Amino acid sequence: MLYKGSCHCGNVRFEAEGAIEGLVACNCSICQRKGALMWFIPRTSLKLLTPEEDQASYEFNKHVIKHRFCPKCGIHTYGEGIAPGGGFMAAVNARVLEDIELDSYAVQHYDGRKL
Repeated sequence: MLYKGSCHCGNVRFEAEGAIEGLVACNCSICQRKGALMWFIPRTSLKLLTPEEDQASYEFNKHVIKHRFCPKCGIHTYGEGIAPGGGFMAAVNARVLEDIELDSYAVQHYDGRKL
């Protein structure tokens, strides 16, 4: 299925393709503050409709994940990095996807504080 997503002001827009089989809530220092519910997909399944230069990025700790957000409204839209298997992945913030009912998906809680 094809999903459309955007930040609050619409400056950052994208399309993501795949099946949402579940979401992940992480309690690490950044994810807990963002309140994102992440849907992991191959990076090739994420199509940016906004040029990368019109987005902001934040990296911390080991600098292996680029946390992408809108420089105008501040909403976190997705992150990108290397998956445990070695491929490029995207962590889409399901809260910014259009026309989905978040309560209909199982949420796995990940303890990111222990890393």
